[in-house]
Amino acid sequence: MARRSGRVLRAHPTLLVFPLVGGVAGIAFFLTLFGSLYFAEALVGQPGALVYGALFLAYLVETFIASFFTAALVAATRTVFHGEEPSVREALATAWEHKWPLLAWSVIAAIVGVLIRAIESQDNLVARLLAGLFAVAWSVMTYFVVPVIVFRDPSVTGMFKESASTFKNTWGESIGAMGAIDIVTLLLVLGALALGVLTFVVTAGLGTVGFALTVLVAGIAVMLALLIGKALSGIAKTALYVYATEQDSPEFFEDMDFSRLGGDDDSTSSGRFSQTGGRI
Repeated sequence: MARRSGRVLRAHPTLLVFPLVGGVAGIAFFLTLFGSLYFAEALVGQPGALVYGALFLAYLVETFIASFFTAALVAATRTVFHGEEPSVREALATAWEHKWPLLAWSVIAAIVGVLIRAIESQDNLVARLLAGLFAVAWSVMTYFVVPVIVFRDPSVTGMFKESASTFKNTWGESIGAMGAIDIVTLLLVLGALALGVLTFVVTAGLGTVGFALTVLVAGIAVMLALLIGKALSGIAKTALYVYATEQDSPEFFEDMDFSRLGGDDDSTSSGRFSQTGGRI
């Protein structure tokens, strides 16, 4: 999945635009709110309503920004699978058409995020372990939420049910894709850091200028590595969702044996999705 997703990205590098813009918007918001969170906790002393309220706002906006641009990436990837050239404008327009379901998902995700954070803040090892397990289960259940919203326009409860069902039917490749892409991303980041070290060695005699160049080169390289990882994840997720709902291998994935996917057989998977609104 990671290798074939890389083929898609090499053929259509425009797909990097979506995680780039989403990342910049998310960082800008985070930096804006970070000071408020810090001073609010300093004033309150212990985490309280004010801090958790600010935390909820942070989770909400961050999730919406990430989900919105992931939705655009998913829509653009679907265009590629149709054999067409993706359009940034059309993909963003598609994401905007689904802004309200994306907002509903963001609100729920923010509430869950605050609850997990509240449990983790308890001075109790069992509570922290339970919070970690719940966070993993939540991530699995909501892995396909954005593609479900973009392609099926479900109800609020339907988006979670269909996401969980899709993960169940593709659990083998979903887990494999998540792990492989995380490894690829880690390798790219390590390569970026190595490039930074090399830059530092080469410019060691330039003093402050050399240090500034090292930070600049390493920063850009790490950011590019993370963007590639984010794009690969969105492409792989879209490919898995398309196969799970259409029973057809998307372009660039024709040589992949999707029959090895975990979960139910093809007929069961197809029947389940036909009951929730037919094929895409």
